[in-house]
Amino acid sequence: MATSSTPLLPNAGDIALAAERLAGHALATPVLTNRVLDERSQREVWCKAENLQHTGSFKFRGAYHRLSCLTPEEQSRGVVAWSSGNHAQGVALAASKLGIRASIVMPSDAPAIKTANTLALGAQVIPYDRFSEDREAIAYDLARREGYIIVPSYDDPHIIAGQGTAGFELMQAVPDLDALLVCCSGGGLVAGCALAAEYLKRGLAIYTVEPEGFDDHRRSFLSGSRECNTGDARSFCDALLAPTPGELTFAINQPRLAGGLVVTDDDVAEAIRFGFEHLKVVLEPGGAVALAAVLSGKVPEDKRRVGVMLSGGNIDSALFAELIATVSS
Repeated sequence: MATSSTPLLPNAGDIALAAERLAGHALATPVLTNRVLDERSQREVWCKAENLQHTGSFKFRGAYHRLSCLTPEEQSRGVVAWSSGNHAQGVALAASKLGIRASIVMPSDAPAIKTANTLALGAQVIPYDRFSEDREAIAYDLARREGYIIVPSYDDPHIIAGQGTAGFELMQAVPDLDALLVCCSGGGLVAGCALAAEYLKRGLAIYTVEPEGFDDHRRSFLSGSRECNTGDARSFCDALLAPTPGELTFAINQPRLAGGLVVTDDDVAEAIRFGFEHLKVVLEPGGAVALAAVLSGKVPEDKRRVGVMLSGGNIDSALFAELIATVSS
């Protein structure tokens, strides 16, 4: 496993080690099935409910694993991260549990629930304009001035290993999957899942799922190099708006993944409604994209036993109420 100063790629065994380290700290979230989902998609589907994880998303796994691997001297310096909300909350809770000071650079238009929860967990929030300012530059400047340790949201071997434990658990629970759909922003979760598959389920077809206009991974897989999203794209999937695949995550994903799928905001809205009505879960837009790919028919026809990551449930109540208003009684 890489150290904080040597960003080497993690390997399959690191996912199993991370699962051991997270035992008793991260929740082993349930795997959900649903008759209506299977009938509508014409396949068997298993949903890993990471929306029920601590802080409402899988991000706690990577954050706690990363912070627990810091040396005592590094922990004493405090940490800084950047996030639209889920990594922010994961870092804030992990830091609170480990007695570490945390500062988070968050967009000023982040969902109010995510900002409020991050503050409630004891972290300092530094707002920025996502359309005119560089969040990473702000964080690195703080790290230089204050001595903070940088905690990336995805491009870090410890983060990748911790996040991959969600896939590790799903593959242990359902060992005969033939496809896995994973939401994708910077690529840490799907990279961890790809490594978990090397440990538990070689040959599993893993697909990224991204919002329309932010399909940098899909295009990168096709071109063979890291592509960027254009500046004028918009989506309400706030957790999935990273501009380009991570350097480490793309090095893991490009040779291992089967491809990338794309869904529209309308597809995602329908998935949120379906999750509420049939799965009885609350999903945020970014957490519903993999389910949206199944419901909108984006999964390759030959994949009959499909795993889906329900990656987060941190959605403002007003938006959630608006989205589910058309659910039939």
